[in-house]
Amino acid sequence: MQPLLLLLAFLLPPKTGTGNIIGGHEAKPHSRPYTVFVQFLLENKKKRCGGVLVLENFVLMAAHCRGRVISVTLGAHNIQKQGKTQQVMTVRQAIRHPDYNPKNLSYDIMLLKGDSGGPLICNKLNQGIFSYGQNNGTPPGVFMKVSHFLPWIKSTMKRF
Repeated sequence: MQPLLLLLAFLLPPKTGTGNIIGGHEAKPHSRPYTVFVQFLLENKKKRCGGVLVLENFVLMAAHCRGRVISVTLGAHNIQKQGKTQQVMTVRQAIRHPDYNPKNLSYDIMLLKGDSGGPLICNKLNQGIFSYGQNNGTPPGVFMKVSHFLPWIKSTMKRF
């Protein structure tokens, strides 16, 4: 639940008071090495989303978070401060699910391929990724169930 709250905080627009995690508490530094901070340009504005490291060179996230010049930050506890474990990489390729529909956000899932992800390992079972919800972090929130997309995720990662 805690990684999910952190992910939700990353997905909120910048001016919604995201100084604190909504309904949660600060995680122990580096206890969630699979969480990823994603920044991209959309209509010449910096946007941000969260993602999850699923292999050393693949990040899973929402498809609506695609823009120009996508970068991922791994190994950061506080995104505002440069830490010695923090890695920032430019994404080589963003691969949206082929049935993604931006009008109703169905199949709102995407894989990013940001080179080697370094020594980070995903030991936890990922259940879902946040798709959309209220700007203030209150329910309801809609999540894409990752297990439903495993055939697409696996076949896509094999091709790239």
